[in-house]
Amino acid sequence: MTGYGKAECELKDKKVTIEIKTLNSKNLDIFTKIPGIYREKELEIRSEISKTLERGKVEFVLYYESTNDSKATTINTAVVKNYYNQLKNVADELNINAQEQMLQTIMQLPDTLYVELEEINDEEWKIIFNTIHKAIGQVNEFRLQEGLHLQKDMEQRIKSIEQLKEHLSTFENNRIEKVKQRLKDNIKALLEDNEIDRNRFEQEIIYYLEKLDITEEKVRLTNHCQYFNEMLNQGNAIGKKLGFIAQEIGREINTIGSKANDSDIQKDVVLMKDELEKIKEQVLNIL
Repeated sequence: MTGYGKAECELKDKKVTIEIKTLNSKNLDIFTKIPGIYREKELEIRSEISKTLERGKVEFVLYYESTNDSKATTINTAVVKNYYNQLKNVADELNINAQEQMLQTIMQLPDTLYVELEEINDEEWKIIFNTIHKAIGQVNEFRLQEGLHLQKDMEQRIKSIEQLKEHLSTFENNRIEKVKQRLKDNIKALLEDNEIDRNRFEQEIIYYLEKLDITEEKVRLTNHCQYFNEMLNQGNAIGKKLGFIAQEIGREINTIGSKANDSDIQKDVVLMKDELEKIKEQVLNIL
């Protein structure tokens, strides 16, 4: 959702500049900074932004520079004189010598400057509106480039998770043998020299190992990773969907970790979690 766009246009008596910045946000939040002359067009501007940018914190700034000296700001002489006479009377009455600072004080008071009111004509607004479209287009282009980088990064991290998942099989057979031997040693120690019921022992081993089996979790993790990659290649707003899929991936990784009962598998689980956390951070940047 991060983006930036800037566009300018030259009118008969002014130069108009449009700047748009976007940041990450769960919803569409538009902040506008528009001169008074164009304030009546704010709703139209907001509507156009919401149609295209969809989500994010959007800062829209429109400003202009006058190129016509005849419309320069002028001093309202009558108001300044009136302020001066009033302040001079107060100063004389209080016996205060404030002649030097008086003009500076007066110019900070209301209505001392006069600005000729302007009106927007349709032709001028049409040009400005097209300029706004250009700025929005630049934001979308910026977002597209950022999105391609994010896509490559997340695809690589999903690939890393899948590789780590496949690497788990390296330790699974050894883990089962370790568990069997540990159970056998513990039972022997408890029963000392008493004979062990071999059938019962095998049943207990099977029951225990079924609880440690991570085959289903690995299958579901593979499916979730495939679905995540499929969603990455869709053109619509997919940020929230990717977030939900990432949650499911995390659930399977956590279950594998809780069932692992093996230090080597736990190491791979930690690496998978690290990759997934980085994916979740990136998903927040996606519409």
